[in-house]
Amino acid sequence: MTGVLVLAGTPIGDVSDAPPRLIAELGSADVIAAEDTRRLRRLTQALGVTPSGRVLSYFEGNEVGRTPELVEALTGGARVLLVTDAGMPSVSDPGYRLVAAAVAADIKVTAVPGPSAVLTALALSGLPVDRFTFEGFLPRKAGDRARQLAEVAAEPRTMVFFEAPHRIAEALGAMAEAFGADRPAAVCRELTKTYEEIKRGPIGELAVWAADGVRGEITVVVAGAPPAAPQELGPAELARRVAVREEAGESRKEAIAAVAADLGLPKREVFDAVVAAKTGPAKGGPAKSAG
Repeated sequence: MTGVLVLAGTPIGDVSDAPPRLIAELGSADVIAAEDTRRLRRLTQALGVTPSGRVLSYFEGNEVGRTPELVEALTGGARVLLVTDAGMPSVSDPGYRLVAAAVAADIKVTAVPGPSAVLTALALSGLPVDRFTFEGFLPRKAGDRARQLAEVAAEPRTMVFFEAPHRIAEALGAMAEAFGADRPAAVCRELTKTYEEIKRGPIGELAVWAADGVRGEITVVVAGAPPAAPQELGPAELARRVAVREEAGESRKEAIAAVAADLGLPKREVFDAVVAAKTGPAKGGPAKSAG
């Protein structure tokens, strides 16, 4: 019988947010793979639980080498608990390689849901939450950071970023340049902790605020790009575009609907342009008869 890999979310600030299942898993797992064994020790002491299994470090520096060892333990029937410093493993934390290796070995993978800085910040931001994308940490080098931000400048979904306190001012400044200083955003600092702070406003203003220094763990939520304004085209150009589609084989009704959808215009406006073009040749192409 193969074992089970358990991904466990840990508190992102307030230790009392730890779910009962986390406490049970910490006390019963055969192996605990922890991003930082010292932080794990503080967590177990705070929760009043004593691990009965073997504790191993599993962090970015040894993730590649230690993954085969953990897969071997899983293959041998062990219940392996993976915890990171805060939040859910694999989300900008170690875990992806182990999950992928376990899946490839046909080992069961399950999770103990827990606090998430991504979802907590998103919910508190006051920005749209129906669709969002998680972008993780931005590159440290200014050029690489600017290129990555340029790639998502037109992203319509709300975006969530992680950032280090000593880079937050530069990151917000780069966002203001890439997205526009007026783009709404929220800087969420020390979530669930004593000095939790949510600073909301245009990115440009947040960059100025952060210039004086910001402490703690930070999550940034940025509104998606606003929809592009409909193209302002004259009736003659609208009629020409419909005519081109008709000549390609579309019916007039289909052509009018397609042009309206492409330009974000009411179908009636395009229809009226076609009717107006009947009085004479539309600029750039002949007008079609209404029949």
